[in-house]
Amino acid sequence: MDEFALISRYFASVGHHQGVELGVGDDAAIIAPRPDEAWVVATDTLVAGVHFPELEPADAIAYRAVAVNVSDMAAMAAQPRYCTLALTMPTADLEWINAFAQGLRDAVTASDLALVGGDTTRGPLTVSLTVIGSGLSSALLRRSGAAVGHEILVSGCLGDAAAGLAALLDGRSPSVERERLIQRFRRPPSRVALAIDNAAFIGAAIDVSDGLLADAAHIAAASNVAINIDTERVPLSADLIASSGPDQALSHALTGGDDYELLISAPSRAVPQLQRAGFFAIGQCIAGTGVLVDGAPATGHRGYRHFDNAAG
Repeated sequence: MDEFALISRYFASVGHHQGVELGVGDDAAIIAPRPDEAWVVATDTLVAGVHFPELEPADAIAYRAVAVNVSDMAAMAAQPRYCTLALTMPTADLEWINAFAQGLRDAVTASDLALVGGDTTRGPLTVSLTVIGSGLSSALLRRSGAAVGHEILVSGCLGDAAAGLAALLDGRSPSVERERLIQRFRRPPSRVALAIDNAAFIGAAIDVSDGLLADAAHIAAASNVAINIDTERVPLSADLIASSGPDQALSHALTGGDDYELLISAPSRAVPQLQRAGFFAIGQCIAGTGVLVDGAPATGHRGYRHFDNAAG
């Protein structure tokens, strides 16, 4: 089966959405935006052995590829609408492709997305997904909206995904807690509705992909503030503590990444509303630069960098 037959059989009917005048199967898609929309575009590439274990199930790879891009939409308070997929595979294993396509269907259905185009090629297993979302320009969130005096909040427990990935790789017998952590890595939650519903109360926002400290540093730099994280207030799940112990659990939460929760700033007056919506207050924006942990400068936690150790 060649790449055109693969696209037609497995991907041509994945997701539907208003505004798609021409989808998968032509040289390019045609989408018709509403006149009041601003477009938001995000791309992520997932490489086997770098972003997920080599032997991950195909449906889990597909679901996560969509979820991490949808998380970027949530960070901007944009509604995901369309996506394109570039899938590179070493072989055309039809059983694997069928499972991948099912995971893709599950993910785009959960996020109300339409797959409108892409490409398939032969090579090392790599999944590149682009999501196109929309929203009113005045309502979209940015990293640069934090201010001195703002509170820092997060939309859910941190560290679960890092512990789930560790559980996948360490070869130990799975427990109920470890299985739930693995699922947290494989199927990150969508925070799109939470972001859109509460955008009016939020100053700055980012999704926690590289770790709490690394992503807080991005907000701090973009907003010209310092951020102090109170570790006693960082939400940790019972599964994480049971699986990793309190100290390792906090380490996963601060530096592990892959949680795809929202990290936001907000004026103090908005905190009660945001807490009722499900956010946890974990710190403050203060004068200065960088990120502090319990008042002391955080060092050595820049998040994952792909080319730090590359020659040249």
